[in-house]
Amino acid sequence: MLDRVLNAYTEAIYDTDRDRAFQVVHDALAEGVSPEDIVFEIVSPSLEMMVKAISESDTANLAQHFLASQIGADITEEMMARFRQAPRMAGSVVIGTSQGDFHGLGKRIVAGCLKAAVIEVIDLGTNVPPERFVDEAVSRDAQVIAVSSMMVHTARSESGCLGVRRILRERRLEDRIKVVVGGAPYRFDPELYRIVQADAWAANGIAAGEIIARLIEEVQS
Repeated sequence: MLDRVLNAYTEAIYDTDRDRAFQVVHDALAEGVSPEDIVFEIVSPSLEMMVKAISESDTANLAQHFLASQIGADITEEMMARFRQAPRMAGSVVIGTSQGDFHGLGKRIVAGCLKAAVIEVIDLGTNVPPERFVDEAVSRDAQVIAVSSMMVHTARSESGCLGVRRILRERRLEDRIKVVVGGAPYRFDPELYRIVQADAWAANGIAAGEIIARLIEEVQS
């Protein structure tokens, strides 16, 4: 049954048909599929398949991925309210676009994927100064700060990840809060994350979920 539901759900999100995706999920619940299976066996795998399709072929595009991640995040929130036991959030991440950068699409895709992975997301929006990243992470007890940059100069700026790293170092928070970066400049130069002193970088939303989960585990261990 799960294979059939997964195929129907994946077809709906490829068509960016929100209503049909929700209908597939609700029909599956009526047939006895658990809310937990909806999240971990349907929503998450479908996003993984879409990322693979984008990276390996031209059968999907960024707009589809954006809508799929938003649909997946909304379905995940609905399903979590139906879990037999309240889900234990894997951890928390503060996410935003670096100061001087007003591109929010990539960040919103990542946020949707993180929510589908049951990671709490505190989305600060765009044009976020380094101090706010750190202050929010401390006040919300987040283990990871995720800084998105879509332009090279904002990625390399002292107002971006470099500024976040400086503040973490000054406040002696580097063992408590990790930093991950993402966006077009890092895809063009996979070593750029080292230059801006991030702990890691992610090429897409699914990779971000996996990397952020690992960093959260490092902090919590």
